[in-house]
Amino acid sequence: MITRTLASWVAGLTHDAIPEDVVRTLRLLSLDTFGSALAGRGLPWTDAIEAWAKAGGRPAGSQAATVWGDSQPCLRAADAALVNGAAAHGFELDDFHNAKLHLGAVMLPTVFALAETLQVDSRRAEVALAAGYEVAIRSSLALGPAQARLRGWHLTAVCGPLGSAAAASVMLGLNAERTAWALGLAGTQSSGLYAFSADGTDTKRFHPGRAAQAGVMSAELAAHGLTGPTEIYEAADGGLLRAFVDQPQPDKLLADLGDHWHAPRTNFKPYGCCGSVHAHVDAALALRPDWTGSGVVRVGMPRVVDIQCGYPYQPGSALNAQMSGRYAIAVALLDGAVLPAQFEAARLAGDDVTALANRIEIVADADLDARYPAQFCGWVEVDTRHGGRSRIDVDNPSGSGDNPVGRTAFFRSLRR
Repeated sequence: MITRTLASWVAGLTHDAIPEDVVRTLRLLSLDTFGSALAGRGLPWTDAIEAWAKAGGRPAGSQAATVWGDSQPCLRAADAALVNGAAAHGFELDDFHNAKLHLGAVMLPTVFALAETLQVDSRRAEVALAAGYEVAIRSSLALGPAQARLRGWHLTAVCGPLGSAAAASVMLGLNAERTAWALGLAGTQSSGLYAFSADGTDTKRFHPGRAAQAGVMSAELAAHGLTGPTEIYEAADGGLLRAFVDQPQPDKLLADLGDHWHAPRTNFKPYGCCGSVHAHVDAALALRPDWTGSGVVRVGMPRVVDIQCGYPYQPGSALNAQMSGRYAIAVALLDGAVLPAQFEAARLAGDDVTALANRIEIVADADLDARYPAQFCGWVEVDTRHGGRSRIDVDNPSGSGDNPVGRTAFFRSLRR
């Protein structure tokens, strides 16, 4: 009864039941996502997805939603969610959770496309966001983020449709039965493979938008009476939990549901690279003033992060560099920043950054393995100007919900 219990909770959720810190966090994450999406407009991969969506034509009547940055609504809600989700994830600046998935780039496009077409009030939108974040995070935790990632799954694309369907069900006012159908219809669309890391191609940008589109479509189809499997999580044959991993943790879906909220632990991104190496960027930036500029740079990475981000760096696409821990650490030491300027073509091909990136020694660390992904942890060690070596360990990166000092500093930097 996992799916039906979760659906009943979503359908019965009220604004008054959501703690104030959750609402406050969701509002900040919303602003962050809108900013990320506007920064992502006009990028080649966003343009390609937008061109496909707009080729379908404008929907009739008042059922159109806006592509953020345009002056007029022009797309059906599901397709606006697709474009806005891709834009929000267009430059790796959108939020992420330690459950190894991006959330704002899925939930905000879902909720605001439907808010525009349905004319609902802000309180319902906040309930929908809370439900979407919670369902997506719990879905990933139930799979076990590390083991799912090692199987090659991109969890934003796997769990995002379920969170989006929950959010869309709230926006559409679906009852518990139809919300369960929506979750089932979304779960059967769950997919998303990490093969983009092999050649730095654009599918990673596509995944959050597609997750949002799938969730909106699922809830709208359920509203029209299309049934979906009401045991999408737990079914012995074809259920999501057994299909994606060998050792799921189904208790994570319902444990303390409504009492413990995961959204406040969502991380803001101060750097335009994979969130799994933000701790290393923090460490590299802190070490930079005393770094000699030479010698071996040693880096402690959890095994999952090494597999995901530790590959030898070769100049290629922006995504190839954004997913490369070696590139992020090297450019942090050389430039003192890991922002959009560091991912322009000329910088990606720089001889200095390529040489340093491939001089980095990645060190296996059992302690990091034991803590990741509950903590997005890591360390960097360099030769210093004063002689000897210096190492900085970071348990939780700046911008993280588990690093209040770093998070406060991150917010202060935005006001400058």
